[in-house]
Amino acid sequence: MTTLTGEQIADEQLDGWTYLLGALHTRIRTPDFAAGLSLVDAIGAEAERRDHHPDLDLRYTHVDVRLWSHDARGVTDRDVRLARAISALAAEAGLSPAHTGVSRLELALDSPDFAAVLPFWRAVLAGEHLAGPGFGDEVRDPAGALPTVWFQESGREEPRQRWHPDVWVDPVEVASRIEAALAAGGTLVGDAAAPHFWVLADSDGNRVCLCTWQGRD
Repeated sequence: MTTLTGEQIADEQLDGWTYLLGALHTRIRTPDFAAGLSLVDAIGAEAERRDHHPDLDLRYTHVDVRLWSHDARGVTDRDVRLARAISALAAEAGLSPAHTGVSRLELALDSPDFAAVLPFWRAVLAGEHLAGPGFGDEVRDPAGALPTVWFQESGREEPRQRWHPDVWVDPVEVASRIEAALAAGGTLVGDAAAPHFWVLADSDGNRVCLCTWQGRD
């Protein structure tokens, strides 16, 4: 089954959904836990009917939904169709999907010899090593509960931290997050790779990347 690119997903104009780390995400805010549970039941019934199942996270004030095709390791047409169906179920309940505030955390380890340390992190995280096109070299939690860890080759004398977080956000949220980071004493280290990613640092020089799907296809 063919996976969709970020541009193709954007062309679908899925209101309230965002594309982060190879999956569709939305947050549906609910007035109380019972409303969230009722929505989860409705989504579950629709997922069973389609034999395609999302990852659901039920909280007191919202339901987070993550959609991707496990067999294709990416977003496919069936995810888009199920996203529209979930949006319709939310609307029937008087609720609205939204991507505001939704983000995913990924950890990157800069190492001069990442092949030597990758097995260690795979072992302690009980993760799955994925490599090849679309993955690079990374360790993922099969249950999807822990952040993905990926490995980047670096020099041995680089004067910077070896771990840096990658925060994946919807493209429309980048500007406000950068503005807030700068107001909090941070600096913009570089934007040469934008809109692929922006590099920021705190006042101690510790770096973080704000990442989007743009510029990756």
